[in-house]
Amino acid sequence: MVGAIQVDAEYLKEIEKARRDLRSLISSKNCAPIMLRLAWHDAGTYDAKTKTGGPDGSIRLEQEYTHSANNGLKIAIDLCGEFFLFCFFVFWELGGVVAVEITGGPTIDFVPGRADSTESPEEGRLPDAKQGVTHLKDIFYRMGLSDKDIVALSGGHTLGRAHQERSGFQGSWTEDPLKFDNSYFVELLKGESAGLLKLNTDKALLEDPGFCRYVELYAKDEDAFFADYALSHKKLSELGFSPPSSGFKATVKNSTVLLKVLWASLLLQLW
Repeated sequence: MVGAIQVDAEYLKEIEKARRDLRSLISSKNCAPIMLRLAWHDAGTYDAKTKTGGPDGSIRLEQEYTHSANNGLKIAIDLCGEFFLFCFFVFWELGGVVAVEITGGPTIDFVPGRADSTESPEEGRLPDAKQGVTHLKDIFYRMGLSDKDIVALSGGHTLGRAHQERSGFQGSWTEDPLKFDNSYFVELLKGESAGLLKLNTDKALLEDPGFCRYVELYAKDEDAFFADYALSHKKLSELGFSPPSSGFKATVKNSTVLLKVLWASLLLQLW
């Protein structure tokens, strides 16, 4: 498990600067899909039993970004390089949050404070698109995630397209791969559509009753999808991490109260 780092006023200022840099980068490069994929693949290696892997910035390491499931992600890593300031974990996971928000998706709570790892997990922990229901459950249950998380996070495929040279597949899941909405589920329920991608792991969501009920819900209720996606994304981005205590916020709040008391006392003396 990777430890936490001190979250203070300066650190939070850097986080906001990173958020601004990411908005600019993603807007100018139209790279929201690959930024979201980078965040997912850094996080999706978590093993709840061994407390290894997960969102810790380790995908920057050559032994991990060269895993076959990560083909093409060096592009995103290099895009972030010129903006990198202090923590790979922050840039990867905050990049995923900004990618969703900037393309019309929900606002996702982001808690900083995790230190980068210097170790990579073994290859084979990420989902294999050629597999089905059992494989999906094995992968996501290993992380400590639920059926609802599996379906909600799958809805992120509303962004982006597969590239033959990276994954062995070609095409997008939706008509507008730069818009975050519930169209992934709408298209999934339609069945095969000319020009649109449906992988085995997509079809698996219709084969299992525990999955399918969420597919049907999200296809008809985008607000429900957005609410659940935001929670599932947050869970994914914090796997294996205990966010820092709210001590800093409490200190700021208490200092503000103290300042008000002192100011009031000074006014009374002046009067």
